[in-house]
Amino acid sequence: MDKLTLTPLERFSVPIGGQEIELQQLDYAVGGMSLLRTRIREGRRFTVFDIDPLTARRWGEALVRWAEAQPGVSDQLPEAGPDGG
Repeated sequence: MDKLTLTPLERFSVPIGGQEIELQQLDYAVGGMSLLRTRIREGRRFTVFDIDPLTARRWGEALVRWAEAQPGVSDQLPEAGPDGG
């Protein structure tokens, strides 16, 4: 089995619903492939997505478009700093 390195990127809870979301980077030693792992925990149940960079970009842009279209939400979003947070 290929050696795999997991790097934590972000972890937060959803205010309505209480799900815990964790983002991790998966790096495979063989082939140099990196994926974004999204883990969503709801109680004892986990949903896990491992996605490639192009899918992550498309998904992320869709999420941002939706969030920015919601009334009053863009005023509440924090500005991203040089480190993305």
